[in-house]
Amino acid sequence: MSVNTVLHPIVAEVTERIAARSAETREAYLSRIQAAAQAGPTRSSLGCANLAHGFAACAPAEKIELRGAAKPDIAIVSAYNDMLSAHQPFETYPAVLKRAVSEAGGVAQFAGGVPAMCDGITQGRAGMELSLFSRDVIAMATAVALAHDMFDGVLLLGVCDKIVPGLVIGALSFGHLPAILVPAGPMTSGLPNATKSLTRQLYAEGKASRQQLLDAEAAAYHSAGTCTFYGTANTNQLLMEIMGLHLPGASFVNPDTDLRNALTAAAGHRITQLTTLGEFHTPIGEIIDERAIVNGVVGLLASGGSTNHTMHLVAIAAAAGIRLTWDDFDALSAAVPLLARIYPNGPADVNHFHAAGGTAFLISELLDAGMLHGDVRTVAGVGLHHYRQEPVLVGDELLWRSGATKSLDGDVLRQVSHPFAPDGGLRMLSGGLGRAVVKTSAVRAEHLLTEAPARVFDDQAEFLAAFEAGEFSGDFVAVIRYQGPRANGMPELHKLIPALGVLQDRGHRVALVTDGRMSGASGKIPAAIHVTPEAAAGGLIARVRDGDVIRLDATTGSLEVIGTDLSGRESTEKSLDSDAGTGTGRELFAAFRRVVGPADSGASVLTVAV
Repeated sequence: MSVNTVLHPIVAEVTERIAARSAETREAYLSRIQAAAQAGPTRSSLGCANLAHGFAACAPAEKIELRGAAKPDIAIVSAYNDMLSAHQPFETYPAVLKRAVSEAGGVAQFAGGVPAMCDGITQGRAGMELSLFSRDVIAMATAVALAHDMFDGVLLLGVCDKIVPGLVIGALSFGHLPAILVPAGPMTSGLPNATKSLTRQLYAEGKASRQQLLDAEAAAYHSAGTCTFYGTANTNQLLMEIMGLHLPGASFVNPDTDLRNALTAAAGHRITQLTTLGEFHTPIGEIIDERAIVNGVVGLLASGGSTNHTMHLVAIAAAAGIRLTWDDFDALSAAVPLLARIYPNGPADVNHFHAAGGTAFLISELLDAGMLHGDVRTVAGVGLHHYRQEPVLVGDELLWRSGATKSLDGDVLRQVSHPFAPDGGLRMLSGGLGRAVVKTSAVRAEHLLTEAPARVFDDQAEFLAAFEAGEFSGDFVAVIRYQGPRANGMPELHKLIPALGVLQDRGHRVALVTDGRMSGASGKIPAAIHVTPEAAAGGLIARVRDGDVIRLDATTGSLEVIGTDLSGRESTEKSLDSDAGTGTGRELFAAFRRVVGPADSGASVLTVAV
C-alpha cells in the first residue's frame, strides 16, 4: 500500500498534541543544532594545534586526509565489553567499520567507550541500584566523546537496556550530526525461555537444586548475542528500527554470520553519505521528531515491549526538545493492536519473531493500517517504507528485498485485521496511589483485575524472606516500596517473579504494586510498576499498611486503595542514608538520587530542553 495511507485519527491527534505542547522547546532545540552545524567538515574550525592533536595517532594516509576538507571523519562510540554477552561481538566492529568508512571515502576514529551494565548479572544485587542512572552516565560519556569538534557523523555501538537510550540521548546533544545505531543481534535460541522460568519456580519452591537451576540458566544464556526474550534490550532494537536509526532489518540478525557482518559494514558505508559532505545529509536531531517518537510508542505497544520505555522514550524525546507524557502512551494504547507474542508474552523468542516476518512485516502492517507516520526521515532515506524491506546476501552482495506480506507463524506475529488483542500491551493506571504502568500482554484475562489485602515490604529481600518462611496463604497484593529513583535508583525487581508465580499457580490471586521497575519480563503477574509519586518523594504508597485493600484493575486503568483514606495517615518512613561502607559504588551516585526526576518524566538527572 502507498505511503500516503490515511493516518489513524488517534495517532494523528496524539502527534498534533505533542507537537503543540513541544512547539517552544522543539524550536529551541532545532535552533541550537542548526547553529552548531556548518558547511564542510567539523574539524575545519579547529586551530592547527587542536587538529594536530586530533590526528596525531592516525596512519600517515589518514593524516593527509584529515588535513584536507574533502573527507568526513566518523566517530565510533562503543559500549563493548566481553562480560556482557550482547556486547561481546562489538570487539571486532571498530576495525570492520573503519575499513568500511574508508571504502566509502571517509576516515573513522574510535572516539570513546561507554559503560555497559548487564542487568541480568546485577538482578537482586546492590549493583542494580546503579543501572538506571547508568543511562545518564552513558549519555554524558557519549557527549564527551563527540565534544572534540573532529567528527561529521557517529556510529553508535550498543544493544542493551540503558545503553541504547543513553547513546541516543548523548547523540541528540550533538543533533547536527548524523548517527546510525549499529546492533550485534540476538544469540541463537537455546533452552526455551518458558522452560527456564519453570525451573526458576521449581527452585523457588525447593523442588530443583542450585545445580539444576544453573544448568537451565546456562542453557538459555549460552553464547554471544542478546538474550532471546523480549525485554528491554530487544525492545531497543525494534524501536531503533521503527524510529529510523538502524538500517532496515538489522535488529535481529544473529552475531558472527555473513549477513550480520555485511550489515555492520553497510552501516559504515551509509554514515558517510549522511554527513554534510555526503549526498543525503540527515542529522539525527531531524530524524527524531514528534512523528518518530510516536512511531516508537506505537511499535512498543504493538509488540508488547518493555515497560522501561515508558521512561526511556520520554527521556529521548526530551533530549530532542519534545514533551512526551504518559497520557500519550495511554491514548495510543487504546488504538494500537497487539500484533506480536514474544516471550514473556508468549512461548516464542525473538529469533522466532524474526523468522515469522519480523520487523519488516510488523512495520508494513502498521503502515498499511495508518498506525505509523510514513513521511519521516530515516538513516535509510526519506520514508518509513524503506523498513518494509529485509536484508539478504546474494553472493557477497548485500541487497534489500520486500519483506513477508503474510505472517509465517500466526502464533507469533499477526496482521492488524486479526490481532492478539485490540489494544496495546501496556496500559497506564491512575487513582488513589498515583500513576503507574502495567504490562498486560503476558497477563491472562482473569488476572487483569485483582482486589486483595496489601502485604507491605520496603525491599524485595523482605518479601522473599516472608515467602521462604511460608507467610503467604491467601490472596494479596505485594506492595514493594522505596524502590523509586530517589530512594535507591529504581532497581528492577525480577527476583520477585518466581515466588509470585508459585503463589499464583497455587490458586492465589496475587499482584504487585511498586515504585520500582520490572523491565519487559514481569510475565504473568499483574504488576503496577513505576508508581509515581514514589515513596521517597512523599507518594501515598508510603502510607499503605498491611491489610489495606488494594484494587488493581488493568481493564479500567485504575489503582485504588478501597475504603481507606490515606491522606490523613502519616507515611512510614525509611532511612535512605545507607551509602557509607557499602563498597558497591552506590555512594558515587548520591547526587543523582537527590536531583533525579520522577518516572513519568523519564527518571533522568540530565538538564534537557524541557
